[in-house]
Amino acid sequence: MQLRLLPKEEKFFELFRQQANNVVEGARLLKSFLEDYTDLEQKRLKIEMAESTGDEIAHRIIEKLNTTFITPMDREDIHALASALDDILDFVYACAQRLHLYGVKTITKDAIALANVILRAAEETAALVDEMEDLRNVKSLKNRWIEVNRLENEGDRISRQAIAELFEKEKDPIEVIKWKEIYEHLETAIDKCEDAANIVEAVVLKNA
Repeated sequence: MQLRLLPKEEKFFELFRQQANNVVEGARLLKSFLEDYTDLEQKRLKIEMAESTGDEIAHRIIEKLNTTFITPMDREDIHALASALDDILDFVYACAQRLHLYGVKTITKDAIALANVILRAAEETAALVDEMEDLRNVKSLKNRWIEVNRLENEGDRISRQAIAELFEKEKDPIEVIKWKEIYEHLETAIDKCEDAANIVEAVVLKNA
């Protein structure tokens, strides 16, 4: 079967691109936040603004979905992708919030490593979203969703190691509770990138 483009409905694809690029910006802000742990409130507010922008774009996608008769891909896939991209930023922001609420004074190397993985996974996911409309280059798309899967595995490995070390070395149970939750939120942000990549994969394979 000849490969083709997904049916044209420019606004959906443009909104998805905006949403994915905003996810990358939120991930970039989180990485900067953790690597240079100063001016905390100002940096946290920037992440909050990115999360709020993501909510607005997701709302516009769902609103358009509810008012469009013919869509370029299955309606449930549009809804699922908008939700998955929104979830990434929700957990990015949740991490920044926890650091603020828990009064964390020093950032661990593992948290920084996870933030770097989040950014790389977000960038790959955004590239997938940008290219998904064109089904003539499935090989490139496949390489990208495989890379997101690899990054999810890397994030899982870092998180497991960090939590194991936390229980082994940290004597203060309150610190254990704080950091376990932070690590889990960071890891979940990566998981959500994989969820979004899996949805793009399913859309591409159904329509190729």
